Amino acid sequence: MDKIDLRVEVLERARRSLREKNRLSRAESEELLKLVNILIGHAQQNSSVTMPDGETRGEVSGPDSYAALLASLQQQADELDALKKLSLNLTSSLDLHTVLEAVVTEAMRLMKNASHVHIFLYANDKLEFGASLSHDGTRNVPTSMPRVGGLTYSVARNGQQIVVKDMSNHPLYAEAPKSWTGSIVGIPLKTNNHVVGVMNLSRSMPGDFAPSELRLMGLLADHAAVAISNASLHQLVSKQAYSDSVTGLPNRRALDERLEREISQAKRAGHSFAIVMMDLDGFKNVNDTYGHAVGDQVLRAVFTHLAAGLRSTDFLARYGGDELTLILCHTEPSAARVVVEKTIEKIGKFYFDVPDGGQIRLGLSCGIAVYPTHGATASELLRAADEALYRAKKHQRGSFTVARGFTGELRQGLGIQES
Repeated sequence: MDKIDLRVEVLERARRSLREKNRLSRAESEELLKLVNILIGHAQQNSSVTMPDGETRGEVSGPDSYAALLASLQQQADELDALKKLSLNLTSSLDLHTVLEAVVTEAMRLMKNASHVHIFLYANDKLEFGASLSHDGTRNVPTSMPRVGGLTYSVARNGQQIVVKDMSNHPLYAEAPKSWTGSIVGIPLKTNNHVVGVMNLSRSMPGDFAPSELRLMGLLADHAAVAISNASLHQLVSKQAYSDSVTGLPNRRALDERLEREISQAKRAGHSFAIVMMDLDGFKNVNDTYGHAVGDQVLRAVFTHLAAGLRSTDFLARYGGDELTLILCHTEPSAARVVVEKTIEKIGKFYFDVPDGGQIRLGLSCGIAVYPTHGATASELLRAADEALYRAKKHQRGSFTVARGFTGELRQGLGIQES
């Protein structure tokens, strides 16, 4: 078999691999097939043969050249097959975390002798950690964060790949710790000429990266950039669908879903939780006096003020108008009362400066319901807490009431009534 026959055989093998159980679109299939042709055309050059280890050697006559060419092209066909599988994995999920995990996994598998793979997401001239994988299997533990003026920021801002053959002897690492050694390549993740992230691959030993490796990582980066962009857009749209446009807090839809999850978890674990309906006293007067634009600013400021003091496990949402709903996870009635007391005290210290030089001060009335004492479903709990809120406002604004089922005397000071 002569060289041309051998190359045609490999090309046909690659084509068959792409067409068997192909779930790619026609356009994607054609793109990959074009790439196969390019790779074959490159291998057909008579001046040299690209060996599997990435080295370029002068042409060798005889069976050895055939075997070397076959091995090289077979490796490239395998790489294309890997990219096909990666494309399927990336396009099958719109979850950003899942996409990032898939990219670092494939990058580590495809880049021989890689010690670390990091992905940093880039937006508004800022980089934030996305995902990482080390040669020992450790995930999402970054070895370092990007330095302003370092490799990752340079790649993100310039949109160009940077190869560092020796970190201990490169200007980008002049101020880096002396322990940073080896080689690294920073690859921009770009879609429509817009950088959405940077992927760094490092090796523990100094040295260059083979052209075939850089080409493969470039293809991986192209796929990753599109998938990350799609997942980020999906995340943004989802967040908007579950966020209140005025305050940025979770909205009623998000509250309903979170409440259902809390009930399910509490039922399974056998614990209780509290739900607090809250109403801003005096807010209607703000809108009547200063208009809705100022009213919206006040709402944002108040809600941000309240959210700042909550536990990470608690959940604050805008129920509607000037009403909020707070879910206190793993909370008994006595603990819920303490939290609400402190919240009412906190809002009493809040003020908002208005353009005319005055200050807006508001109060807070609350109603508490506890699962499962006051309800076994979301609607029952919300109704119980809302009814308790109504009684608190009727009795004395700036107070709170626990849903019916608890008894106790009227407490002075905050005007707290338990009934």
